[in-house]
Amino acid sequence: MKEYTLLAALSVVLSVYLDRRSGIRLLSRGEYYVFLVVILGFKLLVNGYLTGAQIVQYNPRDFLGVRIGSIPVEDFLFGFSMIMLGVLAWEYVKRRER
Repeated sequence: MKEYTLLAALSVVLSVYLDRRSGIRLLSRGEYYVFLVVILGFKLLVNGYLTGAQIVQYNPRDFLGVRIGSIPVEDFLFGFSMIMLGVLAWEYVKRRER
């Protein structure tokens, strides 16, 4: 079973659900996409090095095997979710403080 793929996809679904449910609507903000592009650049640089130099390795049974450069596509999904959940938490706390 492709556990990493399944968990990565579920993390994206959960992140998008929480964005909609919270009413924060990050996905409808242009500045959020600019932020994602900046993060993507650093991800390609750092994660690309780590996976390319085989410092970080993945069990082929646990992911699809589809890579962008040397980075498994699942890493991009998890990265998206981590960033989104972090920004959602930030925005949620900001709202509560007002």
